[in-house]
Amino acid sequence: MKKTVALKMGVKVNIKAFFKNADIEAIEDIELPPLNIFTELNGKFDYIHLFTKNQADFNENFPKLKLHLKPSGMLWVSWPKGGKLGTDLNMKTVIELGYDYGLVESKCLSINDIWSGLKFTHPKEGKVYNNSYGKLKLS
Repeated sequence: MKKTVALKMGVKVNIKAFFKNADIEAIEDIELPPLNIFTELNGKFDYIHLFTKNQADFNENFPKLKLHLKPSGMLWVSWPKGGKLGTDLNMKTVIELGYDYGLVESKCLSINDIWSGLKFTHPKEGKVYNNSYGKLKLS
């Protein structure tokens, strides 16, 4: 039996979720379980997914979304692979930007032929994160 993208992502049934700039085809390819999907950023979320095509959009949305991420939550960022759709993003840039905003990456995967996905979480207290692409800013 083939493991769905949602299972690989760690998306669980009935968690509180929010999508920003969702690509409908990519969402279908993730094969999400039933979720409590909200259309407004109110409260804290278990799963937030940002689809972004450029650094300007990333920088506008990521810090706002981070404010609504539960301490145990995951913020997935998806961007077009290999320069598709005119993107100025790649895995290295996405990791660097995420670290700049105080979150750490833990998993990267392919959603479909267009979109990659990278999971960000809050850093664990006391853990040292050594990533060659990004450095956590001291808060």
